[in-house]
Amino acid sequence: MRAETPVPEAASPPQRHSAASLATGARARGRAGEEAAPKKLLIVTDEMEVGGSQRQIAHFLKNLDRAHWQPTLMYFRKRSFLVDELIAAGVEVIELPKRRRIDAGFAWNLARALRRGRYDVVHCFSFTAELWVRAVLWSARGSAFVASVRGLCLDYSPWQWRLKRWILARADAVVSNARAGAQETARRTGFPLERIEVIPNGIAPLARAVDRGALREQLGATPGRSLGLFVGRLVPAKNVPLLLDALARIEPAQRPLLLVAGGGPLEAELHAQSAALGLERDLRLLGERSDSRQLMAAADFLVLPSREEGMSNVLLEAMEAGCAVLASDVGGNPEIVADGRTGLLFRSEDAAQLAACMQALSTDATLRARLAAAASEQVRTHYRIDALIRRTEAVYARIG
Repeated sequence: MRAETPVPEAASPPQRHSAASLATGARARGRAGEEAAPKKLLIVTDEMEVGGSQRQIAHFLKNLDRAHWQPTLMYFRKRSFLVDELIAAGVEVIELPKRRRIDAGFAWNLARALRRGRYDVVHCFSFTAELWVRAVLWSARGSAFVASVRGLCLDYSPWQWRLKRWILARADAVVSNARAGAQETARRTGFPLERIEVIPNGIAPLARAVDRGALREQLGATPGRSLGLFVGRLVPAKNVPLLLDALARIEPAQRPLLLVAGGGPLEAELHAQSAALGLERDLRLLGERSDSRQLMAAADFLVLPSREEGMSNVLLEAMEAGCAVLASDVGGNPEIVADGRTGLLFRSEDAAQLAACMQALSTDATLRARLAAAASEQVRTHYRIDALIRRTEAVYARIG
């Protein structure tokens, strides 16, 4: 890691990270007579915690065709193991600390990084990233700007929707990962729906086989007992308290062992709720995990009780792994889960229906197997990482 040249005291300088192979590759590409150097792509996001957008960024950058694009990731806070994985894969990473909501030193550093990078395309994956990048991008002439829609954003205030409209109007392209998110954004901002390109998330196959039996034993699943799983941030939008309420509605003898993999501000509240409901023998709060896809391969089913979703990376990963899925009927979930065919959907906020669906998946191995097989085939046919990259590169090529 090395810091750039000094900046005003109010700001922290960006930190650049890269693998040695990146520099070697760049020198090789620069030799006379070889094909043109790849264009420079910058992906920007606010946080690199373990969330759906961050996991999709990691999938995308690790599988991007380096013959055409030289990728860099910039983020502002909350580093996780995903950053380490990208650095190990040869992706340059810039950590640009943002200390306050209004941070003049940060804006100065951001503008300087954009000028120095001379990026052909800058693609932002979060509202904060879009706002700050769009505000200073005028100083880095020649960079095309891509905005994102990655959810329904039901918690946005009116002023945030006004700012989003300002961002979209100044974008060279807008990409949404779900039709539901594109439609909601168009409705809220007045931005033309036909100008929002819907490109679903893409999933790379699980890299290595999983010893399912050994992992289940390690997680405390006894023979004959089904194993349920939630993966995600412990935040209000994911609605994990509803999941615990539903689990408590199932007769103790028929309850699955439920694993909750993720961290976040609701962790202490969930521990207290578990104790109050008497779920100590039925629930494991695992905290943040780097092996979530292995957990999916070991589990019998995955539950996603969110109040809102764009295109859930977690659902797609579980489906690819051959794990039956159960999700709320919100946002982009019905776009990828066909109820009764590739998974089960329940009415959002309906704890009784969620409990009934969980009990069905816990007790009916034939149902689980049928749903999992159809889901796996669907993801491998329609949600491949190479399809995501091909369609996204086509957008970049058009504008950059």
